[in-house]
Amino acid sequence: MSADERRESVIRAAVTEFARGGYSATSTEVIARRVGVSQPYLFRLFPSKQAMFLAATERCITDTRKVFADAAEGLEAEEALHAMATAYQRLIIHDPDKLLMQMQMYAAVAAAEAAGDREFGESVRAGWLRLWDDVHLALGADADGTTTFLAYGMLANTLASLGFPAGHRVWSGFYDSAKPDA
Repeated sequence: MSADERRESVIRAAVTEFARGGYSATSTEVIARRVGVSQPYLFRLFPSKQAMFLAATERCITDTRKVFADAAEGLEAEEALHAMATAYQRLIIHDPDKLLMQMQMYAAVAAAEAAGDREFGESVRAGWLRLWDDVHLALGADADGTTTFLAYGMLANTLASLGFPAGHRVWSGFYDSAKPDA
């Protein structure tokens, strides 16, 4: 396996491990074991645990952006909104590590900044702004629509992370907002 392929394996493993354990509680030893490499080799691919976490965060954001772009391709405004909402519902329900990684990245950035490390969150914020821009353009540069869409997305994150199954009554407003005739 090439270094690039190994690096990709580390990112996938980091998403899974950080999603399940968070930044502080996840050891690089666990990530190395999941990939089948030694810790010293892991640190040849990534200079630090923080670099691994940020690569996992970037992957999570990039994957979400791709889900939105694929869903909205060829669509405009309301049609794009409904297609992206449906695609996102599928993503967080069928790939819970992506959802959990999102929640962990918010928590890690908040904890780092509370401890005075603002730099940690800079790349996460930059990725999130790229996500905002993608959604904003797909929705016809409507700031209110973008805000509402992302607010519903955070609601969906909360409901899914709390374990409310799809179809539970608390999801009804979210599902209703994603229907084309709503």
